[in-house]
Amino acid sequence: MNQVIETILDHRSIRKFKDIPLTEDQISTIIEASQQASTSSYMMAYSIIGVTEQHKKEALAEVSGQNYVKDNGHLLVFCADFHRVTIKASDEEYEDMLPNIENSEHFLVSAIDAALAAQNAALAAESMGLGICYIGSLRNNIEKVDQVLSLPKHVIPLFGLVIGTPDHRPDRKPRLPKEAVYFENEYKSYEEPLETFNSTIAAYYLNRGSNNRTDSWTDQMLRRFTHPMRMDVTEFVQRKGFNKR
Repeated sequence: MNQVIETILDHRSIRKFKDIPLTEDQISTIIEASQQASTSSYMMAYSIIGVTEQHKKEALAEVSGQNYVKDNGHLLVFCADFHRVTIKASDEEYEDMLPNIENSEHFLVSAIDAALAAQNAALAAESMGLGICYIGSLRNNIEKVDQVLSLPKHVIPLFGLVIGTPDHRPDRKPRLPKEAVYFENEYKSYEEPLETFNSTIAAYYLNRGSNNRTDSWTDQMLRRFTHPMRMDVTEFVQRKGFNKR
């Protein structure tokens, strides 16, 4: 097994960091790695905001409800970005572009491009001995994040990525069995692997080092999807010029 695979398989989310800022060289390397990710049709339909001003980090931490959003080595916010492709367009050209920019296809393209870039950044950081954690909870108040970062039309914040020197080593959380996520040639029924995984995750929650509880993966998902969550995101995304057609 090579070092890249070992780094990927050793991933765990880090939520407590030492008070050591990333160096400019570390940040530059991570961003360069993110830019080498695959991109659809050479669009590179994302932007990355490095948040260094403490009052902005504190505002984003308040949105997310997580202290490690402000207490870390560096915070990145990954954005879907089609503003860039409009900059050189005339008014007439811009109107001609809107059916493409505003459709669901290009919303997916921008989100996928951003996610691919972020995962390159995460892997680069982990290969340097740093820890990372993705921050989807920035969408708890996506409007405020948009304002804090002064994002223009056709740019929306998708998620954050905190990076830093780990100050703990949490247990590695189990993943779904391969039989539940990988199928050959067609989609397959997989109730039995889920039951097996429920037993695995129940044992993990009972025996892990902190926050022990009795739970299963399917119960977690039932709780999550039976309560409305972030219902404002759709209207916000459309108002910013995405996913309207």
